[in-house]
Amino acid sequence: MMGDEDILDSIRRDPGLAELLSDVCEFDLSRGDHGEPVGLSSGLALEGVAGDFTGGTFFLCGDRREARPVLYASSEGQAGLIGQSLAEALGIMLGLPSWRDCLKFSGAGDLAVMRTTADHLERDELRDEPEIGAERARLATALNLKRESVPVLLARLHAAVSATEPDFVLTVETSGEYESLFGPWLPSRNPSWR
Repeated sequence: MMGDEDILDSIRRDPGLAELLSDVCEFDLSRGDHGEPVGLSSGLALEGVAGDFTGGTFFLCGDRREARPVLYASSEGQAGLIGQSLAEALGIMLGLPSWRDCLKFSGAGDLAVMRTTADHLERDELRDEPEIGAERARLATALNLKRESVPVLLARLHAAVSATEPDFVLTVETSGEYESLFGPWLPSRNPSWR
């Protein structure tokens, strides 16, 4: 498996790969600026490496080494770890349909609720974007990422977000701490999933 810098270099060198990653995973290297000065509760370094279409930012945490934890900060004030390395975070993004919604509709971090949400999201994605599986497979091959089952990826995502406190809490000097990525809602809140 490639290290964080090798993965980033591969994406930067291949515009087609960068575009596909942006389209499929909303991981766009041209959007790495978060817009406001932020820091971690532990004082570890943060490096904004990519952003998504909603204004969220993906950060690598700590000093440069083979693997650094990846923190995602939404534009709405939620933040947390989503992987212990860039390879793990990208594997989660590739394998979980709408990983952000798996967190949003998690019942405050209940893994069983996340599984139910993932089932709904997977059905929605297969109905709305039947070609997405082939694109995800192409990305996994190009980035040398092993594809894992949804339950494995959910467990990794849950473990990563759960490990955010105390060292990886994102703070803004003027407004305090970001909220957890674990949302309070249950899948029943979405009327199309009832």
